[in-house]
Amino acid sequence: MVPAPPIDAARVVADLRELARRTGDDAGAQRLAWTETWRDARLFLSELLAAIDVAHEVDEAGNLWARLEGADESAPALALGSHLDSVPDGGWLDGALGVMGALGAMRSHALAGQPPPIPLVLVDWADEEGARFGRSLFGSSAFAGTLDPAEVAELHDADGRALPDVLVENGIDLERAGECSRRRGGLGAYLELHIEQGPVLEREGMTVAAVSGCQGIERVRFTFTGQAAHAGTTPMELRSDAGLAAAACALEIERLPGRHGGVATTGELRLKPGIATAVAGEATLGCDLRNPDRDALASMLGGAREAARSCARERGCDVAEEPVWRIEPVGFDDALVTKAREACRQATGAEFELTSGALPDAAAVARVMPAAMLFCPSQGGISHTVREDTNESDLVVALETFGDLVAMVLDA
Repeated sequence: MVPAPPIDAARVVADLRELARRTGDDAGAQRLAWTETWRDARLFLSELLAAIDVAHEVDEAGNLWARLEGADESAPALALGSHLDSVPDGGWLDGALGVMGALGAMRSHALAGQPPPIPLVLVDWADEEGARFGRSLFGSSAFAGTLDPAEVAELHDADGRALPDVLVENGIDLERAGECSRRRGGLGAYLELHIEQGPVLEREGMTVAAVSGCQGIERVRFTFTGQAAHAGTTPMELRSDAGLAAAACALEIERLPGRHGGVATTGELRLKPGIATAVAGEATLGCDLRNPDRDALASMLGGAREAARSCARERGCDVAEEPVWRIEPVGFDDALVTKAREACRQATGAEFELTSGALPDAAAVARVMPAAMLFCPSQGGISHTVREDTNESDLVVALETFGDLVAMVLDA
């Protein structure tokens, strides 16, 4: 058997730096989904694909696909990818590493004139971040059949623009987005390379690791309604302060992981009228709960709901709940995870496995086909900011390990 051509990791890193130069500024990456800068990122990707004579197309949900034929053109393809979109002022590696790593694997075969045993497919999933409209994994969920157009049709961005209207500007009809799922029939497995976005690998001194699966998420908003009042003339004992009800609830939610494991975040708090001289009459608290165990995640959500009711009652307020998004915990394919561990061991002499605390596209894809991931470390565990970074030597090891994993799966 002819060995698979290795990934040119240095060239992939150069591609990543050029992408950052084209689509970022001093504040970080600006590849917010469905914007001109995001489209510029895809234009750069299309240029790189054209350079190796590989065509691309965009599906009904906005996902970009490219295909390199294999020796057995009729065999189910191996898909590789991630996402080019970023949060505002984001990092240069989040998502982009997986797309450019996939390109690197495809390019190695194309330039060597050596077709892979089976077809290789690159996919850039649309709007993984959900940063603009609050719905993560848009394109990969449409592919997996878990996107309900009715549930997202009323979503608006910070400028009040409706998701369906923005999609139309990008050539996407929301009602037809799910039609992209027909592509599942031609694929046999999916692999993704990503930065960890957390501190574990750096703490453990690991340069690359296998990922066993992804935590589940429950994301809700609680709206507390009290009574707006004058800050100077309303006695403390007569107030119905929605802001304090929300703040008390946030502190209770913070305690949930101590009982159930996982993590809990209340990163969104909006007050009305939102001025220093008025008691808040309304407060909206965004809550994000994550846990790798399905039952524990359900208990966390129940605890958050009880905290919201209790804190509202104590402050003389009403509370309403708005579900934002949920996804159950998912485990990756055992056989592929085993191969990922083996690739890590061959490359570094050691192996390590962890659960993803973030939510990559593989979390959606794994629900409908075998999938696995590799992580490389994030300096300081920092991501979603201009400070996001990984040592270049670690990037090279991770890319080369990813190439080895791709070769293992192609030859299986």
